Amino acid sequence: MTTYWCEWAWLGGDAVSAGVVLDVDGDRFASIGSAPTAPAGAIRLDGVTLPGLVNGHSHGFHRALRGRTHGGEGSFWTWRQQMYALAETLDPDRYQRLARATFGEMALAGITTVGEFHYLHHGPGGEPYDEPNAMGLAMMAAAAEAGVRLTLIDACYLHGGIGVDLDPVQRRFGDGSVEAWASRVADLVESPTVRVGAAVHSVRALTPPEVAELAEASEAQRWLVHAHVSEQPAENEECHAAYGATPTQVLANAGVIGPSFTAVHAIHLTPTDRHTLAAGSVCVCPTTERDLADGIMVASAVAAAGARVCLGTDSNAVIDLFEEARAVELDERLATGRRGQNRSVDLLRAATEGGADSLGWPDGGRLAPGMLADFVTVGLGSVRLAGARPVDAVDAVESLVFSATAADVGHVVVGGRVVVRDGHHVTLDVAAELTDAIGALDP
Repeated sequence: MTTYWCEWAWLGGDAVSAGVVLDVDGDRFASIGSAPTAPAGAIRLDGVTLPGLVNGHSHGFHRALRGRTHGGEGSFWTWRQQMYALAETLDPDRYQRLARATFGEMALAGITTVGEFHYLHHGPGGEPYDEPNAMGLAMMAAAAEAGVRLTLIDACYLHGGIGVDLDPVQRRFGDGSVEAWASRVADLVESPTVRVGAAVHSVRALTPPEVAELAEASEAQRWLVHAHVSEQPAENEECHAAYGATPTQVLANAGVIGPSFTAVHAIHLTPTDRHTLAAGSVCVCPTTERDLADGIMVASAVAAAGARVCLGTDSNAVIDLFEEARAVELDERLATGRRGQNRSVDLLRAATEGGADSLGWPDGGRLAPGMLADFVTVGLGSVRLAGARPVDAVDAVESLVFSATAADVGHVVVGGRVVVRDGHHVTLDVAAELTDAIGALDP
């Protein structure tokens, strides 16, 4: 049993609490208590302790594009060509090295669980590796080395667009059929720190009958299902021209939308779409969505319809869930001309329990007895949080959401194991790993 004494902790309500005692037994919380001062032998955590942050949507290898694809004219579609050029350079070893460093950066940012939307499956030209899941296994190994939990969301990707064959790079993404994809994914083995899920890459990559086949296979395997939905207006236009329906309607008609479904982006929705998506979760990725000129997702509207909201870093141009959380509200202010559409406490829930639920960790994202012992402590000593000492415990939540950054994270524990101490990863030199991994991809 390990005991932590938290100067302040957020236990899921509207305010933080002072003097919280966390008893950890193995990988779970044995009890949650209170004490005005640290009990003898307890590890003291100064600042505000939160449940581990959960990154609901990541493409880990996109981290190598940071600082290289942001300037100049273009669109999502021109950016995609740069991303495809990067994908061509990767093999399982390079993939694992880059993912380990990227997941290490996430750990430093307080992220204890990541949902990796994984579609880079095979070798050049689509030739399978001797181990068909070599790339997915590399992701699993990378997460273990970085000390974070992983939900590997394996994406089915069969077409290069509606009525379009896969291009040479996209052949690395495809399995030929839903049946072949499902057979490969079924060989992936879960562990105490790894879950496996499924994904419809998009309605551009699967036909409606193929989406229905994936839904049936996923239900049989009890896989959660994610999908890119209405990220770009062109996607909606092509879908309506081909099928006479929005992407959300296509997915719903195929039987894929339900409590274990998460729509990623979901920017360009109709009111009916929002109603339909209320059955599951919506993952918002504001820093990527603005970087790619996708548009602004009005999260308060889908939340009002009943959908659960979670957050993702997507392209990893930014790895900071505090920034993603406040961007949900701040970007919406720009779109609507109104302030305060998303409460700070709801944004914090999206960054924690909302993501855990979306990624198949119902026992995560909360500080409570019996839950997974994943937690992060945010220091209050930086200039960003000066004056935010939680004398008023309600205002403290607002200060964290609107003022804290990943740089304020000091201590991270995953499953009872310390991963970050005093702002440093306990096993990885993350900056050096990122430099080496990205440098190895340069010509």
